[in-house]
Amino acid sequence: MTLIHPTAIIDASAEIAAGVSVGAYSVIGPRVSIGADSWIGPHVVINGPTRIGRENKIFQFASVGEMPQDLKFAGEESWLEIGDRNTIREFATINRGTGVGGGITRIGSDNLLMAYIHIAHDCIVGNHVILSNNASLAGHVTVADHAILGGFTLVHQFCAIGQHVFAGMGSAIAKDVPPYLIVSGAPAEPHGLNKVGLKRRDFSDEQLLQISRAYKVLYRQGLSLEEAKAQLQQLGEESEAVRLFAEFLQQSSRSIIR
Repeated sequence: MTLIHPTAIIDASAEIAAGVSVGAYSVIGPRVSIGADSWIGPHVVINGPTRIGRENKIFQFASVGEMPQDLKFAGEESWLEIGDRNTIREFATINRGTGVGGGITRIGSDNLLMAYIHIAHDCIVGNHVILSNNASLAGHVTVADHAILGGFTLVHQFCAIGQHVFAGMGSAIAKDVPPYLIVSGAPAEPHGLNKVGLKRRDFSDEQLLQISRAYKVLYRQGLSLEEAKAQLQQLGEESEAVRLFAEFLQQSSRSIIR
């Protein structure tokens, strides 16, 4: 059964699946699709084109699917896609993509997006990501699976955050962050490996040893970036965990935190 408060305003073209609850005074605009068993709190605004999956929870005063804050945006069609089982807390703002950036902002599943976070146009956020209160992603940022950004973390446009990264409170990230790292500061600097997070995600002792070796190659041996890439490429042939590290470096389009 779908439960829609009588004060909610829902465009006739919006698609609301079974089991969706929409709270008081929420506004759901045209070309919005909301998957089954999602909960939309009071005073939420969702504009389209936006596709939202199943079992999401969106709390009061969130703004989802609004047009991008980009002066180059000229009203072209662009999208926001959100997966399943995400929690989007109070006053979060999530913008659609732009034509220049590929036309879509995409958020995966099982993410916790806390109060006052901002996800700008053309961002790609993976799965099991936590953005703590007031964390902000500028346009075209990529955040990979299981990354955690502490409160008030700022990420510069076009940066990439690797898997299992932990960014401390108030970090200012203006370069790519390889997988597994702990970073903090303004500007952010590396502070070792996120070993606690990796153990919680069932990385074995052998995998942790291999990742530690890769970290030393990049950060402790005084090698140039190209020299480190070559060594990590070889280590990645023997270890899946290190291969992820090496591939990130090869694909990075910006300089990395080092």
